[in-house]
Amino acid sequence: MSAHPFLQRVRDLELVRPVGFVRKVAHGHFEATGPACTVGDLCEIEAEGAPVLAEVAAVDEHGLVLVPLEQNRQVRPTARVRALPSGGATPVGAGFAGRAVDALGRPLDGKGRIPAEAHVPLAGSVPRPLERAAPRRKVLTGLRAIDGLLTLAEGQRVGIFAAAGVGKTSLLEQLAGQIECDRCVLCLVGERGREVEGIWRTLSARKDAGRFTLVAATSDETAALRARAVNAALCLAEYWRARGEHVLLVVDSVTRLAMALREVGLAAGEPPTVRAYTPNVFAALPRLVERCGATTAGGAITAVMTVLSETDDVDDPIVEVMKSLLDGHVLLSRTLAERGHFPAIDLSRSISRQAARLMDADHAAAARIAVSQLGIYDEARVMIESGVYKNGANAEIDQAIAMRGRLMAFLRQGQEERMAFADTLAGLRAATGSAGHA
Repeated sequence: MSAHPFLQRVRDLELVRPVGFVRKVAHGHFEATGPACTVGDLCEIEAEGAPVLAEVAAVDEHGLVLVPLEQNRQVRPTARVRALPSGGATPVGAGFAGRAVDALGRPLDGKGRIPAEAHVPLAGSVPRPLERAAPRRKVLTGLRAIDGLLTLAEGQRVGIFAAAGVGKTSLLEQLAGQIECDRCVLCLVGERGREVEGIWRTLSARKDAGRFTLVAATSDETAALRARAVNAALCLAEYWRARGEHVLLVVDSVTRLAMALREVGLAAGEPPTVRAYTPNVFAALPRLVERCGATTAGGAITAVMTVLSETDDVDDPIVEVMKSLLDGHVLLSRTLAERGHFPAIDLSRSISRQAARLMDADHAAAARIAVSQLGIYDEARVMIESGVYKNGANAEIDQAIAMRGRLMAFLRQGQEERMAFADTLAGLRAATGSAGHA
C-alpha cells in the first residue's frame, strides 16, 4: 500500500541540510569531513566571492575527496561543504537541440537558459544484451573510402585512431556533417577554445543546425569537468534514442577523457598502472562504449570516437583497449597525409566488423579486391619505390601496381565533396575492374 502523498512529501523534506568541512586543501583536490555523499555527486564549497562546485571522487571512513569543477577560487580549510540535491544528475530535454552547452548543461552560445525536461543520472544505463538490436541498416557517410570499403551500420561504435597532424579533425567534421541521422551530439573534450568556436560557427550556419548539439569542455577546464562532459553528452544521446531516434554521437577524444579520468583517479588515491593510468580509466571506457548502440525499442546511437596515439605506431594502452571494445577502427596514416592524400585512411590496417553483413555479394567482392591489391602493393613498396623490383617478376605485384593509381584516385576525396552510395559502388567497381559484375 502506497503512502499518502502528504506523508511522502514530509519524508522528502530536507529540514536540515547536512554539511561537512574542508580539512585539507591540495593541488587539484580537497579533502572534507562530509557530508554523506557517493562518488559522482556534486557539492558546493564556500569560497571567496562565490561557492566552488566540486565532484566527489572518493569516499572513505575519513570523509570525502573532492575535485573542483571550477578554478581560480580561494578555498580555505574549515570552509563549509554542502551537497547539491541533484548533484549526480544532468539535465536533458528537447531544448538542447541546436544548442552549445558545457558539461553542466549551461549554455555556451549566448542564447539564454535551456529548460530541462528531466534530470537523469549521469552514469546513464547500459542496455541489456537481449535489448540490443543487431545492426542491419547502413549508415552512409558520403566518403568513398568508408562507404565502399569500411561500410558502417546504424548503432555501430567505431574509432578513428591517429597521431597528431594527420587530418583527424577535418575527417571528424566531414563525418558529423554528412552522416545521415536524426540528431548529432558532438562532445569535445580537452579541445582548444578556438577549435570549439570554429566548429560551432560552422555547424550553427548550416540549414539543419537544429539537429546538432555541442557539449564542450576545453583544455583549460578542470579534469572533473572534462570527464563529466562525455557522460553529459551520452545522457542527451540516450534521451533521444529512447524516443526512437537515430543519434550520431561524436567524441573527440577518448584519449583526453582518459587523461582527465587519470587526474581524478590520482587525486582520489588510486594506484597508477601502465603509463600511469589509474584503474578507474579502464573501468569507464567499456561503459562508455556499451552505452551506445541500437536497441530493440527502435532507437540507436551510432558512435564515432577519436583516439589519439602518442606515436604513429598507435601502440599505447588506450589505443589497444579501445580497439578491443569498438565495432571497428579507422587508422589514419601520416605517410598518406604527407603526400597530400585525404582522407588519409590506411585501409590495410582499418576494419569495420559490421561491413560483411551490410554488403551484397558484388560489393563485397570488389571491396576484397581493393583491400587485397593495396596490401600487396604495401608489402612490396620498398622494392617498387627503390627500383629493385622489375616488371614481370611477380604477377600479383604487377597487378597491384597497375591498379594502384585507379584505387588511390577513387579513395582521395575533398572535405566538401559528398558522394552518393550508388556512385561510390560504381567507382569502386571501375577502380577494381569488376564493373562487369554490377
